[in-house]
Amino acid sequence: MIGAFGVVLLVGLVGVSLRMARGEDRPAVLSLRIEGAVSAASADFLAEGLEEAERRGAAALVLQIDTPGGLLSSTRSMVQMLLGARVPVIAWVAPSGAGAASAGVFVVMAAHVAAMAPGTNMGASTPVQGTGAPLKGAMGRKVKSFTTSFAKAIAAERGRNARWAAAAVTRAASVTDREALEKNVIDLIAVDVADLLNQADGRTVLVEGTERVLRVAGARVDSFEMSLRHRVLNLLADPSVAYLLLLAGLLGVYLELSNPGVLVPGLVGALCLAIAAASFQVLPIDTTGLVLLVLGLGLLVAELFLPSFGIVGGVGLVAFVLGSLFLFDESDPGVRIDRWLIGSAAAAVGSVMLVVATLVVRAMRGGPTTGREALVGSLGEVRTATAPDGTIFVHGELWQARSEKPIEAGCRARVVAVEGLTLLVDRVDEERMLRA
Repeated sequence: MIGAFGVVLLVGLVGVSLRMARGEDRPAVLSLRIEGAVSAASADFLAEGLEEAERRGAAALVLQIDTPGGLLSSTRSMVQMLLGARVPVIAWVAPSGAGAASAGVFVVMAAHVAAMAPGTNMGASTPVQGTGAPLKGAMGRKVKSFTTSFAKAIAAERGRNARWAAAAVTRAASVTDREALEKNVIDLIAVDVADLLNQADGRTVLVEGTERVLRVAGARVDSFEMSLRHRVLNLLADPSVAYLLLLAGLLGVYLELSNPGVLVPGLVGALCLAIAAASFQVLPIDTTGLVLLVLGLGLLVAELFLPSFGIVGGVGLVAFVLGSLFLFDESDPGVRIDRWLIGSAAAAVGSVMLVVATLVVRAMRGGPTTGREALVGSLGEVRTATAPDGTIFVHGELWQARSEKPIEAGCRARVVAVEGLTLLVDRVDEERMLRA
């Protein structure tokens, strides 16, 4: 009985050992996803992914892409990484319905193996302004010429259709997954990661000048997710977020300056400005736009203290809008502030300016309500008979009073003038007041 139990135990241990051995022999690939606009965060994330794949000895790195485009500077960094990668990279436009537009085309073509999922598209790499308008003039020709040669060089390096790559830049050409395969823009179409690895298996790729055969069929797929730092950096790379942070920071500092000692607005404003400055490190800032924006906000603040009846505020509002439009260098595709955001901010600032101007006009039209001038014409009650000096209670305070004719205590009197701390008063005909 004991012998039979020992045999069963031995067989089980041998089976576990064999399964473990097969698991150790099974290749592993690292998978990471780049979604949204290509930015400095995307480039940094790809760099860490390549380092991690190399450290783990991964058979390949699967780069899943779904992007509308982004910064040309960040795209160039990513292409350089992919062309010099020490680990085979399989770029895959997925899932179905996704696309690799503009900057995404260069990233896909720079990979060792390029693939797309069914129902995806790729193309339209013509450099444009952040507003979508084409680049014009000498600068536009220079950028387009450079981008065209950049696309052709990548395609030639990976043995892909250089003519289509140039057309994607010069004519904004786009292709579906099947068209891309037919035109030698990509290498294969895969429905999922398992299918992608099975089709890529056995392909020969050039890694650091050395041919390497991919052995990735049935490989274990390990995901590499964005760290919190990358997520924050990716958020800060959004021009609209940077714009809102700048406005919040300037508003907080203004509230602190106008109400010294409150602390909270000043601290929050300083923090927002510091974070906005970090955003500006990864975004192309136009100095002229920044100066106009700050000048506009300064004039809007000055409107609160200058009786210009809205003139200074109006100029400030114009400068604010122009500065918002020119804040980022939009010759780099993918950098723009949503126009509805600028319109909303301008409407909000304009509304505040209108309210403040209205209050100022009303205050100037109305008579004084505080100070010595506000006492003239006020009614009060004589507390100590003026013969000729006495006291009068007016505006909640007891004042020294003097009158030409005696006024008994308890009578009503009107202030006619102010001499130092003494009020010159005159008796009020209460019967006439009642008849009136």
